[in-house]
Amino acid sequence: MQNRSLWPTKKLGEICQIRTGKKDVDEGNPEGGYPFFTCSREITYSDTYSFDTEAILVAGNGDVGNTKIYKGKFEAYQRTYVLDHFKADIKYIYYYLVARLKQILARSKSGSTMPYIRKGDLETFEISIPEDPKEQQKIVYILDSIQSAIQVQDKIIEKTKELKKSLMQKLFREGTRGVKLKKTEIGEIPENWEVVRLGDDKIAKIIMGQSPPSATYNTQGKGIPFLQGKAEFGEVFPKPAKWCTSPLKIAKKGDILISVRAPVGDVNLTPFQCCIGRGLAAIRVKSKLNRDFLFNYLVLYKNRLEEEGTGSTFKAIRKDNLENFQIPLSPFHEQREIAEILQTVDKKIEIEQKKKALYEELFKSMLNQLMTGKIRVHNLKL
Repeated sequence: MQNRSLWPTKKLGEICQIRTGKKDVDEGNPEGGYPFFTCSREITYSDTYSFDTEAILVAGNGDVGNTKIYKGKFEAYQRTYVLDHFKADIKYIYYYLVARLKQILARSKSGSTMPYIRKGDLETFEISIPEDPKEQQKIVYILDSIQSAIQVQDKIIEKTKELKKSLMQKLFREGTRGVKLKKTEIGEIPENWEVVRLGDDKIAKIIMGQSPPSATYNTQGKGIPFLQGKAEFGEVFPKPAKWCTSPLKIAKKGDILISVRAPVGDVNLTPFQCCIGRGLAAIRVKSKLNRDFLFNYLVLYKNRLEEEGTGSTFKAIRKDNLENFQIPLSPFHEQREIAEILQTVDKKIEIEQKKKALYEELFKSMLNQLMTGKIRVHNLKL
C-alpha cells in the first residue's frame, strides 16, 4: 500500500490531466516574458508560451520530483509534467505532492535515487484526500499562512541586507567623524584616513593555501578541517566536508579566508584552525587593523578583488596581487566603531534568519502532520 490515511485515496491520474511540455531547455530566453519551467529548481524564461492555466509542475528528471505551482501563461520543458484541470483543491494537491511525492516514489524504488519519473508513476500515484472540500481548504489555509510568514521574513532579511550595504558604502567613504573627504586611488575617504597595502608588514599577513597529499584527506573527522575553496563557504563561516591529517598550510581561528581560484573574491571567517588548499588564502590581521573592519570592506568591494584575478580560462589571484591590494585605514578606534555598527545590523539579520528557520521547521512539521491526518482541522473555524 502506498500510504496509510483515514481519508479515501485516489490515483492522481483520476483527479487531473497530466501532460508534458514540448520544448528543449535551449529554447528558453532569460530575457523572455513568460516563465519557462524546466527540471531545475530555478525558473528561466521564454519568448513564447504553450500553456495558459493554473497548474502544478513536476520535474521528471534533473531535480526529480521538484514541485511548483503557477497560474497564468508559461512554457514547459519536455520532461516537465504539467498537471491541471483538477477535481480537488489544486493547492491541497500541490502541498500533498510537496510532502509525499519524492519520499514515496523513492521508497517504491527501494530507496535508490530516482533518475526520472515516468508518466505512469504520476498517474498511479495515490493521494489521500479529505472528502469535505472545506477540510482541504482549511489545510491549505494553514500551510499558506506559514508560507506567507516565511515570505515576510525573506523580505525583512532582504531589506536589512540592503540597509547594511548602504551603511557600508557610507561608512567606508565618510567614516563616523564627519571629517572632510579627500580623493585617493581607491575613491574618496576622510582626510585623516590613509590608503595602505594589504600586505604591509604592519597591516596583515597573507598565507596562500597549498593542497596536501590526497592520501591524507578523509571524511571521518580525523585531523583538522580541510577547506579547498568557495564550495565550502557559507554566508559568513565555512562548512568543512573533509579533514586532513597532514596539513601543509594552516589558517588560524579568526583568519579571513578568501577564494583565490575561480571564482575569486569571496570571503569567509574561519571559526576554527584549518588546513587550506590552493583555492584559498588566509589573511591574518595585525595590530593596526580590525579584522571585522577589513572583512566588511572586502565583502563590499568584492568586485575590486575579482579584478585582481588573472587567467583567460580560470581566473586566479596571485599572492603579490593580494599583498598590493589597497585598502583604506582609519584610526583604530574608528575601525572598531564601524565594525560594531555593522555587527549590530548583522545581529538583526541573524535574528530574522533564525525566525525564518523556525517557520520553515514549523511548515515541515505541519505539512507532514496535516497530510497524514495526525492533526485534524475539520472542526476549525476560519
